[in-house]
Amino acid sequence: MAESNRRRDYSLTGPEGKLAQEKGLVAAEWYTCPIPRQRLKQLMKRKDGPAIRDTFIWFGSLIAAGILAYYSWGTWWAIPAFALYGILYATPADSRWHECGHGTAFKTQWMNEVIYQISSFMVLRSATPWRWSHTRHHTDTIIVGRDPEIVAERPPIWRIILMELFHLYGGPREIVRFALHCAGKLDAEEKEYIPESEHAKTFREARIYLLIFVSVIAACVYTGSILPAMFIILPAFYGFIVVLLFGMTQHLGLKEDVLDHRLNSRTIYMNPVLRFLYWNMNYHVEHHMFPMVPYHALPQLHEEVKSDCPAANPSLWSALKEVYGALRKQKDDPSYAIVRPLPSTARPYRVGPAAPERSVDGINVTA
Repeated sequence: MAESNRRRDYSLTGPEGKLAQEKGLVAAEWYTCPIPRQRLKQLMKRKDGPAIRDTFIWFGSLIAAGILAYYSWGTWWAIPAFALYGILYATPADSRWHECGHGTAFKTQWMNEVIYQISSFMVLRSATPWRWSHTRHHTDTIIVGRDPEIVAERPPIWRIILMELFHLYGGPREIVRFALHCAGKLDAEEKEYIPESEHAKTFREARIYLLIFVSVIAACVYTGSILPAMFIILPAFYGFIVVLLFGMTQHLGLKEDVLDHRLNSRTIYMNPVLRFLYWNMNYHVEHHMFPMVPYHALPQLHEEVKSDCPAANPSLWSALKEVYGALRKQKDDPSYAIVRPLPSTARPYRVGPAAPERSVDGINVTA
């Protein structure tokens, strides 16, 4: 039990990365569901129309919520008004950051880049470092010591999870990184995945962010009010809760150190409003298997592969309950993970780089 309770080193500079390399888990070949080549090509087709439409809806809604929040300032109505504004600010910014970072939201690449840069600032993520961080996340998904985007360690540190309800753990860390970048430096983990050719761009972006920070602070001083910051910068904190809830459902409670996204990612059915905010990232198994399929085609992709995947969670609430239950169990047994049964039509789970079949938690897999 003592070994089972041992806390692993989740940093990118510790020993776990080397162990993952030795196990053949680094930049490995991942399992993908069978799908006809021509159909996949159709699904990968990029379009400008859906993303342009959704971007206008997003910014239109944000402006409307901002006007409501502005006129409610100084009254109790400001609390729900700014809560709405913060959620409309941070949640779509997170999903737009993600999809435009993949370069698949728009067919026109400069449109992807513009929304990516704006969204990166809105959620306080350094644009270039996070582009490379997310590349590593897709290459080595939930491989301990390699993936820089694992939301929670095992056993979970509840203090950090609770702080992240208002981005009070990750947000200040990002601001420290901005300061390092402004000084022309990277932290030790960033050096693991950001190519040297991208360093200058990283530093330049941070200095632009700094100018925006200074401008907002100057506006607060000039007006004698924090109201300017309530519209820019602070929403990344007070509007973060839905970002966290979405993020927690993606991988938490599932398997670490495997080469099958059906084991380490979670697909959830959501209503149209949540899917708009999340830009269909609730189809997360599908996204990780085929990351070049645009967000608007993910529901169709899901229909193509669901016979080879475990059943999707029926709602966000059911997924959160499942995650919470798994995190509670991991407090006493960090090795605990949910392994869902596959339908009879599915091929076996694939855990590692070797070929022979074996059983994990009573379910057939290929090692």
